[in-house]
Amino acid sequence: MSKREVGSGNPVIAELNDVWVGYNGKWVLKSIFLNCRAGEILGIVGPNGAGKSTLLKVIIGLIQPDRGSVSLFGKKPGKEARLDVGYLPQISHAERSFPVTALDVVLMGMYSRIGLFSRPGRKEREIALNMLSMVNMAEHAGRPFGVLSGGQQQRINIARALCSNPRLLMLDEPSTGVDSVAQEDFYVLLAKLRDEQGLSVIMVSHDIGVITSHADQVACLNVEVHYHGEPELCISDEIMEKVFGKDLKIMVHDSKCATCHMRHEDV
Repeated sequence: MSKREVGSGNPVIAELNDVWVGYNGKWVLKSIFLNCRAGEILGIVGPNGAGKSTLLKVIIGLIQPDRGSVSLFGKKPGKEARLDVGYLPQISHAERSFPVTALDVVLMGMYSRIGLFSRPGRKEREIALNMLSMVNMAEHAGRPFGVLSGGQQQRINIARALCSNPRLLMLDEPSTGVDSVAQEDFYVLLAKLRDEQGLSVIMVSHDIGVITSHADQVACLNVEVHYHGEPELCISDEIMEKVFGKDLKIMVHDSKCATCHMRHEDV
């Protein structure tokens, strides 16, 4: 997956200024200053319990901060701003085995616009099928979602999020349950959507190796933001110790690794 320079002239589409969030008398997020620009893939990395999922929910207005301000597309996060966001929370095992077809899953992405109790019509089905084609999953439209591989399910979930024609795609641990080859294909797809559709992406992960390999900008989070900038510069002993603690081992996955080489040999 190729990275690219995101100019300072690109408009800021999501911004947090001195945001604090607390639960049960304990700060989950402390003094967060962070932004994402148009046409950028921003990776937010940190250990379990670092506040990553909470941060995503703050950005789209599902959680209100105790202090500070949040701006999404130049306005306070709310129902209107969320229409421009495709949000994929972490997927549970129950969701993976739910008895619906791939097309049914994609059609679920239409309900934010047509209404929860409205029935998708021909127009909505055409849009859903086009989204499946975009992620190379059209041939699986009628297959049960639960029998598909983790990588295929993740592509279908991307198609579901794209049905609402979002300007920003937000992903919570998108590579969970996906093997390394499917992960690489998934991140190549994100780069294609960024380059061809102008889509911006914010994704969170505990996997520093994956994020630094595939994001344009990286934020290292553990309650506080300890770094925000170019991926290559975040892997310092000082930053990694603050975010992950001592004795961290980092493995970076790129196109030269054996897994990717085998995949390209099989094509």
